[in-house]
Amino acid sequence: MPPHDTDFLERWQHPQVRDLAWLLLAPDLLTLAWPGRPTRYALGLGDAGALHGYLDAQQALPDALEAKTGAPGATRLGHYHERLWQHLLETAPGTQLLAHNLPVVRERRTLGELDLLYRRNGDRTPVHLEVAIKFYLGLPEGPGQAHDQARWIGPGGLDSLAIKRTHLERHQLPMVAMPEAQRALSQRLGEHFDGRLRQQLAMPGVLFYPYRQRMPSPRQAHPAHRRGQWLHWRDWPAMAATLPTRIRGACLGKPHWLAPPRQAELMPLTALSAWLDTHFTHGGAPRQLALHDPVQGWRRLFVVDDAWPRQIPLPPSARDLS
Repeated sequence: MPPHDTDFLERWQHPQVRDLAWLLLAPDLLTLAWPGRPTRYALGLGDAGALHGYLDAQQALPDALEAKTGAPGATRLGHYHERLWQHLLETAPGTQLLAHNLPVVRERRTLGELDLLYRRNGDRTPVHLEVAIKFYLGLPEGPGQAHDQARWIGPGGLDSLAIKRTHLERHQLPMVAMPEAQRALSQRLGEHFDGRLRQQLAMPGVLFYPYRQRMPSPRQAHPAHRRGQWLHWRDWPAMAATLPTRIRGACLGKPHWLAPPRQAELMPLTALSAWLDTHFTHGGAPRQLALHDPVQGWRRLFVVDDAWPRQIPLPPSARDLS
């Protein structure tokens, strides 16, 4: 995260408000044929005064945000991210939320859901917005060529950037053209829907590059995508020894993988190293860290056990994605 974001986020203490702020700043991971995330200007939050005022108001009266997103740690990351978008489109000055999680049903079988439907103020054409948040680690050696999206996999080894992108492009976004989806849209939107619809895809997150090896960005990577590094636990002591003693850090817990914690919640590197030692001595799962340097700002890391990855998902061309 760039240093200027450090000061920006410290203005707010509430964890969900900090995540909203992060979401408003974060670019998409990929640049695709589909239009990307709603801009701050579309949301009515284009200038700094409007943005600060909106987030200040959310922190002053957080009940609606808390009710929408649930208690901290009580929901899955993907669901939490969707609910942040629901709240944002519902409360931002430039948009109106029309529907969310609209089921598309054929003969009592649910084919999928349309994540979000909203409308910009002064524009009658509704927008279908699909959202996903992803944190992928890059494999220097793996499926395909060096730039292949299949080399970017989730920390659990069950998902890849290639699989997610293909599912969004082949299934999730084209689903609106199905007769069943058109009927669902007409029934839900009523006078708001005349058959015209725009589509957008928001996919923020972080791509973690290997610590000891150079690796190119995946194909279609957004030029400004968020970056981090990943390393095996065996490499942590050597890496930690290179860090200035002024750095403090924290281990991030789901679903709060978006904004880093408040600086007052960070621990010294010695304490963080001791925590990681206990965690990985007992075969712990991959853990995401946020490190803060008062001079250089925030840095994201994923630390994984020495046997990672235990599995690598097949590329989408070898899978049935229908």
